Amino acid sequence: MTAIASPLSRPVVLYSLLLALGMAVVVGTALGFQYIGGYIPCALCLLQRQPYYYGIPIAILGALASFFGLPNWVARALLLAAGILMVVGAGMGVYHAGVEWHFWAGPATCSTSAGSMTQNAGDLLSELNTVTGPSCTDAALRVLGLSFAGWNVIASLILAAFAFVGVRKSA
Repeated sequence: MTAIASPLSRPVVLYSLLLALGMAVVVGTALGFQYIGGYIPCALCLLQRQPYYYGIPIAILGALASFFGLPNWVARALLLAAGILMVVGAGMGVYHAGVEWHFWAGPATCSTSAGSMTQNAGDLLSELNTVTGPSCTDAALRVLGLSFAGWNVIASLILAAFAFVGVRKSA
């Protein structure tokens, strides 16, 4: 008598779900700092969130592909894609940290200061088009010497390594 393997026992399911959860925690933390902590993100901060926004559903699709018995290479490819997105996110974080440390110039879309919103409801719609985020060159907060961009590099590299280990273990 042979035991029937549960789809949950496949490594790619576990790695994909844990990767999606890790990415959700990281981007959720960033959103918490924004909406609860009051830290307004700059243009580069917002850009660094995109690999997470794309990576979470890709990792979940990888778990679902494995769970529903699609060929193993499909689930592994999706997990690999999510890992590559985390490498891209780390690169974006390095770029942003370099801008903050004035190693190189930031993009022209980064403003020099954030203006306040009007109190006049009639002017609100016209002012929405002119309000910009803070400058990308100034770190809003540093913890242990690292800005949000620096911590994103670390988180992205850990998540990428986790994804790559998952791809290898599920071969």
